[in-house]
Amino acid sequence: MTREITPTSRTVSRSAQLQLLGAVAVYTVLGLAAGLFYREFTKLNGYPEGMMGQLGVAHTHILTLGMIVLLIALVLERSFSLSSSRLFRWFFWIYNTGVVLTSAMLVWHGMLQVQGLASSKMIAGIAGLGHMLVGAGFVLLLLALLSAIRREE
Repeated sequence: MTREITPTSRTVSRSAQLQLLGAVAVYTVLGLAAGLFYREFTKLNGYPEGMMGQLGVAHTHILTLGMIVLLIALVLERSFSLSSSRLFRWFFWIYNTGVVLTSAMLVWHGMLQVQGLASSKMIAGIAGLGHMLVGAGFVLLLLALLSAIRREE
């Protein structure tokens, strides 16, 4: 059975695609800026080159969780119209809140590491909350995908 495409569903899907593309663009800029910030901040503070720390992985986390995952979600939206499920909106906001919290704590903790300052349990707690929201977002994305696949049957 083929999916019936109405003008309303096409508009909703296009809106979701543009929303995802906008988020991809923001995460691309933020991810690249995080890499530049890492390089310059560590040089400025005399941090040994090549030494691992939280700040060094912020760049890849932002690009992977922000840009690549949302590009995949964009392709899934294009193929399955995930946005026709209420779960899609929940996925988008919960997932992005988790990525922002996780990334912000990576940068904050990483800056403290580079400066040789102690971190706090608060940073770990907020980062943990960010990771839980990212996980919940993945679950919501999979449920929205399952709903879309069942709708096509």
